[in-house]
Amino acid sequence: MKYWKRCAAAGLLAMSFVGVAQAAAPLGPAALRARHAGMAQQLAQNAFGGPVVLQSQEASRRIEGDVYAVLDHPFESVRGALSDPGRWCEILMLHLNTKHCRRADGVDGPRVEVRVGKKEPQAVSSATLLAFGWKAPVTRADYLSVQMDAVDGPYDTRDYQLMAEAVPLEGGRTFLHMGYALSHGAASEIAMKVYLGTKGQDKVGFTRTKAGDDGFVGGMRGVVERNTMRYYLAIDAYLDSLSLPGEQQVEKRLQAWFDATEKYPRQLREVGREDYLRMKRAELLRLTAAR
Repeated sequence: MKYWKRCAAAGLLAMSFVGVAQAAAPLGPAALRARHAGMAQQLAQNAFGGPVVLQSQEASRRIEGDVYAVLDHPFESVRGALSDPGRWCEILMLHLNTKHCRRADGVDGPRVEVRVGKKEPQAVSSATLLAFGWKAPVTRADYLSVQMDAVDGPYDTRDYQLMAEAVPLEGGRTFLHMGYALSHGAASEIAMKVYLGTKGQDKVGFTRTKAGDDGFVGGMRGVVERNTMRYYLAIDAYLDSLSLPGEQQVEKRLQAWFDATEKYPRQLREVGREDYLRMKRAELLRLTAAR
């Protein structure tokens, strides 16, 4: 996260019931490099305080979110971490709503089984299972592509997709594209309206707009923007922790993820530091005991 911090000094993921206009899909190595070149100004000057661009699109019952970011980590480290389904569980566990995660091997290949739930301590049995099918990653010396898909989710949600692709940059850095998407039906739309009318009524996303609370986009689009950012910050915090001895890595990434979310309190603040750390330490101990 050193590059992020330098840029920050210079200036300036609730459960998502959201969807996508098209399947979240990788661009491919040539198009991803072209996207990096075309985003040079946006990556250098934005409201995030670092080389990050967040995009989202909304249609009827459909939303997609994408993060494009320059990581201050070598491509080899990014490729090694993101091409392993078990290590994705270590990343996903940083998110507030992830209660449990494990790699499972079935007849159709590996799965990433994620239990999602509340932003507070919760029994695994009462959290919702998202069983992501793991597609064989593309791992080349100059390109990585990873895709996961889950057919069903809670409240009439379906077709979940999570993907990441990356190419190496000069100076030991990496350009990352992460996409997050799912489809939803009438039941999930009603549930989200209830949430946004009660507990989530003050929640906003990152995109500036003339409409919405405080000039930020709200509603479902705001939800997907918040969670897309949370997943990106989890990837960066995980990679940053790998420079430490193994026994120090978990605590490092927990602290780093929380600190990163606190840069955007209007969008991402949900619980206090000690509550988050206490909950996550307990969840990780529970996860270790279940193995």
